[in-house]
Amino acid sequence: MSESTGASYAAAGVDIEAGDRAVELMKEWVKKASRPEVVGGLGGFAGLFDASALARYRRPLLASATDGVGTKVDIARRMGVYDTVGHDLVGMVVDDLVVCGAEPLFMTDYICVGKVHPERVAALVKGIAEGCSLAGCALVGGETAEHPGLLGADDFDVAGAGTGVVEADQVLGADRIRTGDAVIAMASSGLHSNGYSLVRHVLFDRAGWALDREVPELGRTVGEELLEPTRIYSLDCLALTRTTEVHAFSHITGGGLANNLARVVPEDLRAVVDRSTWTPGAIFDLVGKLGSVERLELEKTLNMGVGMMAVVPGESVDAALTTLADRGVHAWVSGEITDVKAGDTEAVTLTGDYAS
Repeated sequence: MSESTGASYAAAGVDIEAGDRAVELMKEWVKKASRPEVVGGLGGFAGLFDASALARYRRPLLASATDGVGTKVDIARRMGVYDTVGHDLVGMVVDDLVVCGAEPLFMTDYICVGKVHPERVAALVKGIAEGCSLAGCALVGGETAEHPGLLGADDFDVAGAGTGVVEADQVLGADRIRTGDAVIAMASSGLHSNGYSLVRHVLFDRAGWALDREVPELGRTVGEELLEPTRIYSLDCLALTRTTEVHAFSHITGGGLANNLARVVPEDLRAVVDRSTWTPGAIFDLVGKLGSVERLELEKTLNMGVGMMAVVPGESVDAALTTLADRGVHAWVSGEITDVKAGDTEAVTLTGDYAS
């Protein structure tokens, strides 16, 4: 075999130069997602974070979380919009961290593509960096991997990992919850990043809708609705812990409201949530009607309009709602914590019907 016809990385489908170009394009965005504790810049083999900043803690506990955005990436690919799913990724990670009361410190990302399109990769990182800025954490590094032969030229996926810190005696969770506590719901911005396999099946496979279909109930196209970025609650939740007493948070993601709230309800207590305290957004009703999806199936798959919940003492309700309102978060008392009653089998009970 002659030298000119020999195998090469490029011939196998990996374009190193395109990868280098993507790194150059993303650098300006990564710089905007920083904190004073970040040491060095993009391009090293590892991101550096000055841990001496943790010296102010008596007993700092590091919290770690990792996640992706699921099949929402398919909507982004089909729409040719790449910066919003980076925002979603941050929300999925940092809002898991803040549930225990941890302040998100930094994130790293992993972007896997069939072919490196530098501008697309840079747009993905732009969204991640913007999300990190909204969450108050730094983007300290990541990895872009090109997988020709495994993914199509336009296919991609994203994942991320985050680290946060919380004082040991301030960790939030089930052990703090008491009878009489109020359950505060915080409105979601829409579907967030969960349940898209069901949503795609209903809207595209069963209903035959196109992404550019204008839907009066939504006030925009299907694609625009499905790409609505996930709301990031981390700074809002941290503000709550500073202004009033909080016993627990629950991030409403895959599994729906009841299953996620149940994760922070102690075994000897129950949470009762009243559906009539809110009206889910139009997208939830559309998915249910178009797919003839039973309410229980919707509720265990989608967030139904609630992206985060806080469990607070009754005397903290007014202060909590005021703090959230001041921060532009629509929130309301949706339920309460009660003692276990005869016949109770579930940690969380949903009662009533959604307000129309």
